Amino acid sequence: MTDSLAKTLNALGLLAITTVLTFAFADQLVKDDLPCPLCLLQRAGFALAGFGLALNLFQGQRARHFALVILGAATGFMVSVRQIFLHIAPTSPYGSGYGDTFMGLHFYTWAALLFGVIIIGSALMMIFDNGYKADGTDRARNTVRPTGLALFAFGAFSLLVIANAGSTLLECELGLCADNPTAYEMLENS
Repeated sequence: MTDSLAKTLNALGLLAITTVLTFAFADQLVKDDLPCPLCLLQRAGFALAGFGLALNLFQGQRARHFALVILGAATGFMVSVRQIFLHIAPTSPYGSGYGDTFMGLHFYTWAALLFGVIIIGSALMMIFDNGYKADGTDRARNTVRPTGLALFAFGAFSLLVIANAGSTLLECELGLCADNPTAYEMLENS
């Protein structure tokens, strides 16, 4: 795989994660649907995965960067599956699930699927990468300067992560978040 193709694929992956975060944040703002603590942890998983991809874009593609991507996605996947299991039972206090749906699936179900795609995509990128030596170490790969696509993806991702962090601070203050949040606690208490 060429460095240019690797940068493009990492930038597209970062844009995909940014799109997911944008969709969730827009739902929060437009429908006034505050994210639950498990939803916030899933967003954090997407943010960590995106951070690993951003490192690939600006410091060169390395195995340790993909390790961050996979750790973020694996953590988010476990949280998503936990939420699916909480709401899959017909006796769930939330009835047929928690929160909004998209194309018939709840956001946490989509998150589990997307985290799986991120893990598989990262593994494939590592398989087809020729930047690793026979002894398992990786060589520095930063021969291609960040493209306009990479800069745009990083800028949009950074804005979404900052916006989500600010929103979480408003929702939870510096304490535990409510199980079923109904208001931004920081705004209510000021």
